[in-house]
Amino acid sequence: MCCFSGKVDRVADTNIFARAAKAGRQFLVYSMRFQAANDVAMILPIPTPKASAEDAVKFLNLEKYPEFFTELASGFPAPQAAGRGPALAGRVAAPKLAVVEVGSFVASFVPTVKDFARLDEQFRLPAATWDALPRYKDWGFAVFQLKKGKDIQKVHPMAFDFPRADPKKLFFPTVHIHDGKVHEKARFDHWLYCQTDGLMMRWEESPQPAGMFLKKTNELHGIVDPNAHVYRRRLTGVLANEDWVV
Repeated sequence: MCCFSGKVDRVADTNIFARAAKAGRQFLVYSMRFQAANDVAMILPIPTPKASAEDAVKFLNLEKYPEFFTELASGFPAPQAAGRGPALAGRVAAPKLAVVEVGSFVASFVPTVKDFARLDEQFRLPAATWDALPRYKDWGFAVFQLKKGKDIQKVHPMAFDFPRADPKKLFFPTVHIHDGKVHEKARFDHWLYCQTDGLMMRWEESPQPAGMFLKKTNELHGIVDPNAHVYRRRLTGVLANEDWVV
């Protein structure tokens, strides 16, 4: 699902789309519903090359396409059966990270774990959390600041493209951290979507190319290839708390 900087009362209906972009980069689109009593940030670890520049991630505004994942789902005639997954501290004087307005929220790219000290405290995870996730030591992080609400909220899709440490792999950020702790297993409620040239075993393929069921491809900043089919897979239930890579 994702990592949150504070406690969230509920997260549901997570959808993630991934596709390779030019020059070894990757598109990623993320959407979910959530409920939180306080302002929180959603933190997505991404496998960027070590020491990536602060402007390495390009955020893309899909505010005018809130129905993107609804239309993606319409390209598949029947639901897919549930699948199972394969088995801070910093200097106070450091300059603040740049924030980008992306529709109804603001976003930042955090190049390394230590750079979280350059974000407002309420939008960070405790340093001990990252100590429990050493594989993210050299990764970057896309951070979206979300607003509190009494009712469960649906945010418009969050989208960006980023440079990949391994251009041969598509990455889906699915590790859960909802209470500041890293649990071995977590409850999933995800649909994963992608476009790829490779054969996708155990994934469902859309009968038609994406341009046949996505109505506003001009609003997608090139994220989706309208002439290619889309694959999807459902992750649901209690599964190993880990990211997905294809």
